[in-house]
Amino acid sequence: MDTMDPVYGSGTLLLIAAAAVAVLLVLIIVLRMHAFVALVLVSLGTAVAAGIPVAEVPTVAIAAFGSTLGSVALLVGLGVMIGRLLEVTGGAQVLADTLVSRFGEKRAPLALGVAALLFGLPIFFDAGLVVFLPIIFSVAKRFGGSVLMYALPAAGAFAAMHAIVPPHPGPVTAATELDASIGLTLLVGVVVAVLAWIVGVYVVTTAWLGKVQVPVDDSVLTGGRAADTDNPPAFAHVLGILLLPLVLIGANTVLTTLRTNGTIAEDGGLVDALVFLGQTPVALLIALLVATYTLAIRRHSREEVETLLNDALGPICAIILITGAGGMFGGVLRYSGIGAALSESLADLGLPLVVSAFVIATILRVAQGSATVALTTTAGLLSAAVTEADPSSLQLVALVLAIAAGATVLSHVNDSGFWLVSRFFGMDVKTTLRTWTVLETTLGVSIFVLALGVWAVG
Repeated sequence: MDTMDPVYGSGTLLLIAAAAVAVLLVLIIVLRMHAFVALVLVSLGTAVAAGIPVAEVPTVAIAAFGSTLGSVALLVGLGVMIGRLLEVTGGAQVLADTLVSRFGEKRAPLALGVAALLFGLPIFFDAGLVVFLPIIFSVAKRFGGSVLMYALPAAGAFAAMHAIVPPHPGPVTAATELDASIGLTLLVGVVVAVLAWIVGVYVVTTAWLGKVQVPVDDSVLTGGRAADTDNPPAFAHVLGILLLPLVLIGANTVLTTLRTNGTIAEDGGLVDALVFLGQTPVALLIALLVATYTLAIRRHSREEVETLLNDALGPICAIILITGAGGMFGGVLRYSGIGAALSESLADLGLPLVVSAFVIATILRVAQGSATVALTTTAGLLSAAVTEADPSSLQLVALVLAIAAGATVLSHVNDSGFWLVSRFFGMDVKTTLRTWTVLETTLGVSIFVLALGVWAVG
């Protein structure tokens, strides 16, 4: 979706955005309006207030809503169906029991986080989180307490990898825009992601955020149906189902990267087929088919399996719609030109380059919600200054990390990911702000501190 020329200056647009967020919070928290209705209402009102022609407002809002649904609905739908089969057949419990027996009860959050870091290398945040839901809920039900003690380390791990490690689109785009080495960004990014996760996610969760009481509610996966504990599948079988999309997506990533740098030819039937199979929705669909015909059909009749899969989609309708409406709100803000207006006003802050990268990305992230837009816009804005400064290869990577750090902090109501986390784990808006927003901020700040260190070394 294109961006219109701003009708107002950046100061006015910022005030409109701030007022829209405030109104949204009042509607949801104080007046108890349903989040989906509130988001649609505020999105339309914000579009009019920002100067979008009234006749274009529905088109712009629907386009932003559809764009978000296009990236979320398939992944969430397929992922939750896989999760339902793993949960009801006892596969998730087998995984949870194995993790706990290897790491121990006290290290269960660490085990979930480390596993999510590994899975998060090739898999996008939302897809990884959905696939991990049954494991998170199984571990949380076994030990009790707040689900956040187990959910946040895993979700934070996927967020860290998605934010700063190629082949995820944000860091790849930023590195390309700044002419930084993708390979060096990957090597440094993995180390920084792990360190930032330890400090900004795991320590913060175990010491503080995991103690915020949110009860375990896995009805989004099970629909209240008990798992099959009499005839559970083998651990290797369940692990293979989870690893299947990881391998397919990883192959896609490697082959696409090799094509981009010219190592392998652009045309090739086998490579094309592997790249197709490694597209995230296709990989999840294949995993779902394998789970259905090797896991579920052996334990349930075809009619029962059909009912299980059909029932899996019911609880996530609200999640998908609310996430789409969150994307609508962020999309309206972007279309209004707030990013372009802010870019012009932030072009010369007089700050060190690495600090400017973090500050600009942070402001853009808070203003319009999308981390990817904040990453790409900030990288484009700084590209001329970077060329003039002529930093080293390592300092270019530090700039990518600083931009990614700013694009991570302060996830709130204009970010579709905020609503995904909120609804999956049964949190209201206030609790999500107290936990997920804080976690994203501590993660982003940790990344930025490490980026400063890389900048100084470089």
